Amino acid sequence: MKKPKRPILIGLIFLGIIILITFIFAPSSNKIHTGSTYNRAPAGYGAWYAFMEQQDVKIVRWQKPFKDLEDEKITGTLLQINGNLQRLSLDDSQKEWVKSGNNLIILGVFQPVTNAEFTSNLQSKTGNIKIETRRRHKLKKNEESSLKDMFGAVVWQEEIGKGKVIYSTTSLIAANAYQDNISNFQYLADLVKQDKDTIYIDEYIHGYKDSQVRDREGEGDLFSYLAKTPLFPALIQVGFILLVIILAQNRRFGQPIDLKTRIVDSSEEYIQALAQVLEKADCHDFVVEMIGKEEQLKLQKSLYLSHQLLEKQTIINAWTEQIKTNTTQLNEVLSMGHQKHPISERELLNWLKKWQSIREEVEKSRQVMVKTAAK
Repeated sequence: MKKPKRPILIGLIFLGIIILITFIFAPSSNKIHTGSTYNRAPAGYGAWYAFMEQQDVKIVRWQKPFKDLEDEKITGTLLQINGNLQRLSLDDSQKEWVKSGNNLIILGVFQPVTNAEFTSNLQSKTGNIKIETRRRHKLKKNEESSLKDMFGAVVWQEEIGKGKVIYSTTSLIAANAYQDNISNFQYLADLVKQDKDTIYIDEYIHGYKDSQVRDREGEGDLFSYLAKTPLFPALIQVGFILLVIILAQNRRFGQPIDLKTRIVDSSEEYIQALAQVLEKADCHDFVVEMIGKEEQLKLQKSLYLSHQLLEKQTIINAWTEQIKTNTTQLNEVLSMGHQKHPISERELLNWLKKWQSIREEVEKSRQVMVKTAAK
């Protein structure tokens, strides 16, 4: 058997690497999974769905288009949790389904931003509801609200025929991130359980489809699926390039090029030189200041706080609420990061070890949270 020629082999390897990199680093559409009951991330609803399954209710994941509700004469309550805020409007099929006596609940409806605080605790029948949005709705005469403040309504409803539609300006009322706020979970449970009918969770809008829908929409096999994705034209182009390489046979790609002298990374050299100077000058306070700011920003990100440096007490309050462990060590590392007097090398090493301990404690807390949501 004749061995493949070198240019063809090189071309195939090169294209294989490009395709592999494309699959690995292609941007993922995480927004579509926001609000899905299959999602275990903070923006998902896996924990709330498990909470509902423990109660005496009929709850079903709906994996078909909305039109199928009418065609199959499905009755009950449909909950839609949007990944992106949608405009406040219903199409004709939705209105007709609600008019016949069904309930539609839509979480994540676009409304204007007000002067309200981003994080609010609003009163409800189930207790304090934690809300993280500044958007509010101005109620009309035919609308009622069960969750509002002086700036407007966060959740409101209107009656259409024999049924009603419930809206929310935020899609994260009972997301996994709020599973420690049981009143949030119970509030949404009360909304969907206002009648004894079956509760349907719309997973079709999150990209989940049952086998019948996939066959009907031409996604029953791999080729049909690829034909509807941006990957299909790319595969055609790759095939064309492979054909050109094969036709090129044994032609050279160009003259040999001498290896260039390695370029020294001046930034890296400068950083290493600066580190040596600071070590000899015993300038640990400069190192503490720089590392302290970076570690604090990483901690704020882990606690879902601002990307700008915050006051020490704000971070400690967030730690107490989320991690729920002693704050003595956290107070020590934050205080040292802002002090101005010099410290010894031994104190610097102890300070770095405490930061490492804090990072491990945050990671341990997140793992516990994920395991709890998965049960």
